Amino acid sequence: MHGSSGVAHLADRHPTVTPERLVAQLIPPPTFADVSFDSYRPDPAEPSQAAAVESCRSFCEQAALRRAGKKKLFGKREVLPGVGLYLDGGFGVGKTHLLASTYYTLSQGEAPTAFATFGELTQLAGVFGYNECIDLLSEYSVVCIDEFELDDPGNTTLISRLLSALVERGVSIAATSNTLPEQLGEGRFAAQDFLREINTLAQIFTTVRIEGPDYRHRDLPPAPEPLSDEEVAQRAEGVVGGTLDDFDVLCAHLATMHPSRYHALIEGVTEVFITGVHPIEDQSVALRLVALTDRLYDAGVPVLASGTKLDTIFSPEMVAGGFRKKYLRATSRLLALTAAAQKTS
Repeated sequence: MHGSSGVAHLADRHPTVTPERLVAQLIPPPTFADVSFDSYRPDPAEPSQAAAVESCRSFCEQAALRRAGKKKLFGKREVLPGVGLYLDGGFGVGKTHLLASTYYTLSQGEAPTAFATFGELTQLAGVFGYNECIDLLSEYSVVCIDEFELDDPGNTTLISRLLSALVERGVSIAATSNTLPEQLGEGRFAAQDFLREINTLAQIFTTVRIEGPDYRHRDLPPAPEPLSDEEVAQRAEGVVGGTLDDFDVLCAHLATMHPSRYHALIEGVTEVFITGVHPIEDQSVALRLVALTDRLYDAGVPVLASGTKLDTIFSPEMVAGGFRKKYLRATSRLLALTAAAQKTS
């Protein structure tokens, strides 16, 4: 199974994910475990950032009131529909920080709170079924959705109906994205066929735009010159909890499981070493790598690679297409994880 080096490989891991685990995973990633509105540092040059904090605080107050409902005669409560907040902006302006802070603020109340990426939410609906998913989440005060994206028509319809049903039951929805609600799905599929669904979603949300440069690039050098395969393998030898994989073998392994399992795939891994990185031509391979990058970034796992520079993995044609924002975000995160690996060496 393992090579002679004795270093573990991600390609040898075959995680399974139970429904219970999916529900237990509905929390912010480790990187955002200790954030709050107070720990968010708005850029003084970008007034929209401080304004966004106030919008989130106000959303939390409204969401708590909505969940409590309205008292009627005889002490019964009438359900008030939930409210929606949509944080839009580029990479690295602190959207996930604010979304996680919203989750933690509302989790101090009596009702449960949920935090999931868009992919995890569609997976949850797939595992539990649509009606069961509504039953499961209908008592929550808020569902926070990070990286809201509509990549295919089925998901658009599913999530639109799911969120509308939850809002009717008093659940509030907070989401982050790099795309305004009216523009969701642009350039990806026949958006006009799904305008009705997209408009339904847009009506749920109050959009708050957050401007600013990517904080991850404020002090980051450009992509470092890659090491040789031998150097990467050698560095992996000395790292407890590290994994070493060939790029093509790893990409093939990612295709054998749903991206919701990538969370479990990297559990307990301290650093990821990859040899033979090269530009990707296949969109589905690229999107799986994006999903893995997001999980590695969430968990703060450094990445050290050999082969091509990490900012050239996604071809210019891909970056110019409908998934442009995904690829740019993944590149930004890979560079941040590589910088972290350079520091640990």
